[in-house]
Amino acid sequence: MKSKFNAIGLMSGTSMDGLDIAYCSFKNNNQSWNFNIIQAETIKYPPKLLKSLSIAHKMDALTFWKLHVEFGRFCGNVIKKFIFKHKCKPQLIASHGHTIFHQPQNGFTCQIGDGSQIAAITGINTVCDFRSKDIALKGQGAPLVPIGDHFLFPKVDACLNIGGIANISFKLNNKMIAFDVSPANMVFNHYANLKGKKMDKNGQIAKKGSINYPLFNKLNQLHYYKSNSPRSLGREWVFEKIISLADKYEISIEDKLRTNVEHSAFQIAEIINKNKLKRVLISGGGAYNQFFVERIQNYTKAELYIPDSKIVEFKEALVFAFLGVLRTLEKDNCLKSVTGADNNNCGGAIYLGV
Repeated sequence: MKSKFNAIGLMSGTSMDGLDIAYCSFKNNNQSWNFNIIQAETIKYPPKLLKSLSIAHKMDALTFWKLHVEFGRFCGNVIKKFIFKHKCKPQLIASHGHTIFHQPQNGFTCQIGDGSQIAAITGINTVCDFRSKDIALKGQGAPLVPIGDHFLFPKVDACLNIGGIANISFKLNNKMIAFDVSPANMVFNHYANLKGKKMDKNGQIAKKGSINYPLFNKLNQLHYYKSNSPRSLGREWVFEKIISLADKYEISIEDKLRTNVEHSAFQIAEIINKNKLKRVLISGGGAYNQFFVERIQNYTKAELYIPDSKIVEFKEALVFAFLGVLRTLEKDNCLKSVTGADNNNCGGAIYLGV
């Protein structure tokens, strides 16, 4: 088996901050893996594309499919420039795509960004559509990152990623488990947008608000938090259950935001404490929200470890590059203990470069 790989990972998260690109090296040593993020960037979406992504779930089929191709073409062109700029020599590209629909209970998920466009434009083998096979095997199709957490970050008890949705992975009874814990930046950004801001930097808006305890308690009583893993969240659930619930309360935007911050912090800490996790690595944009991290710490005695900025910002792109390597090696890159699928599986469609 080949032991060294250079790969590019792409991640477009639900918070729509931009397209994360990470050029990574991986080396296999007797079932353990070493990695290095050689170069990484976040490319902001052009306003027109950003608007299209934000309303894609409402589009008719023809317009939606055009966006799928357009977004793939955008990714391909951005990668081509990235490779030229940094003189990269990747053997493969692994693209998560941008999630528009995620409904495992109905047997489907959809991440747009046509992989054939990426492969054609770059001339490099491209792996995409990582989730569909797991859902076909009756799994949640998510989270996918835990197998990367297991192999790439063995020195922490858990990995917590705070993006649009906060998810966590850790070992339980010698098996990796992982699940979406609660909404995070997707909700925080929603309320920041209503205040004319792209995001609530360092929780400055939330700090001005007060916790509405009736809403806080209602949020914590949602059925999702009583269900066991595997479990996963999508945009649909967040707006139907979280945003719509908060909208029933005649309180300020600051109070809604503050209450949701407290709610998500409480739910994350509950999982950490329940599973007696002592050292938790935090990545994703939420790691920079100092107020949010402080609120999580308020509820737990665990060490919340924030690594260097490359890992914080590009960990998911790194892991998708790794999932692409595993797919190329035809090794399992999705765990049934995490997703609830019938069996471990090797997911991802491969488009060959030209």
